[in-house]
Amino acid sequence: MQLLVTGGCGFIGSNFIRQRLAERPAGGPAPVQRLVNLDALTYAGNPANLADLAGDPRYVFVHGRIEAPELVSRLLEEHAIDAVLNFAAESHVDRSIDSPEPFIQTNVVGTLRLLDACRRYWSALPEPRRARFRFLHVSTDEVYGTLGPADPAFSETTPYAPNSPYAASKAASDHLVRAYRHTYGLPTLTTNCSNNYGPYHFPEKLIPLVILNALDGRPLPVYGDGRQVRDWLYVEDHAAAVWLVLQQGRLGETYNIGGLNEQPNIEIVRAICGLLDRKSPRPDGKSYAARITHVADRPGHDRRYAIDCRKLQRELGWAPRESFQSGLEKTVDWYLANRAWAAEITERKYARGRLGLAAGSTPERIPKTR
Repeated sequence: MQLLVTGGCGFIGSNFIRQRLAERPAGGPAPVQRLVNLDALTYAGNPANLADLAGDPRYVFVHGRIEAPELVSRLLEEHAIDAVLNFAAESHVDRSIDSPEPFIQTNVVGTLRLLDACRRYWSALPEPRRARFRFLHVSTDEVYGTLGPADPAFSETTPYAPNSPYAASKAASDHLVRAYRHTYGLPTLTTNCSNNYGPYHFPEKLIPLVILNALDGRPLPVYGDGRQVRDWLYVEDHAAAVWLVLQQGRLGETYNIGGLNEQPNIEIVRAICGLLDRKSPRPDGKSYAARITHVADRPGHDRRYAIDCRKLQRELGWAPRESFQSGLEKTVDWYLANRAWAAEITERKYARGRLGLAAGSTPERIPKTR
């Protein structure tokens, strides 16, 4: 296959790309002959995430935006693309509260223009390439709104009820994908995932922020009472699920991808502290948990997300490989071994003082993970 991946220098996209290009079946060709990564390199896009692929002749990086239809059309034609995977998104809830417009521009306008470029390209393809083409859109569980403690988990038929500008923009993009399938017949697939975590996660998100703040001797801030519940999905499990849906999913369908690991935020922070106490103890012998600090809650903070991924399990046989315990330990180990990666982002890209990774005494705000 020849793939176009948008947003491939971000957290989830880069893990997907690395996983695909690492696949080399014994005795057969690699499943991906060419992978084109189109990324605008906004604040969360980091070419260093894929620096180890620089010598792979199958990998092509293009700096550009999905809102540029001429560029997208050229890449589709030039590389004879068989499938487009849209990871490109503005994805941080706090940033969407502070400034919603970039989320509309990328997540709504960008998805619309990407879809339209793909529709024109697909319509002109000869058979059997036309029948083989796929457009897979990667979305979020936040489009479904919030759950009470006893509510059933989000399924693919849960009504949309987004509660943040970020979630609203992703909901709009999901609807556009559905419309292009039903109106034009474009062969689309949509995945809605729960909270991801793992290597290369941007340092403003919950799990890497707690790890890095702990190692730097800073407070570990927790929104409100810390009892907000999220379903945590190891990023490599997510990448494998997306690939499976692309290959075997029913056209026009949505597949929810969850980690089957509901955890309150405060328990996430405590678990990280426990791992760091064992792997990188404080010089004073105290637990990192002593630095946990409760701060004012985020406006409109959703209380609980949970994903029902039985459709994906039933139809495609998928299941996460990592438990939360094994995935979190791998994540902590990765950040301990890659302090320079995080330090470079902190120094070069982080808004100084905004979330406390840069110098300053203001208590940090803890965002959610995506």
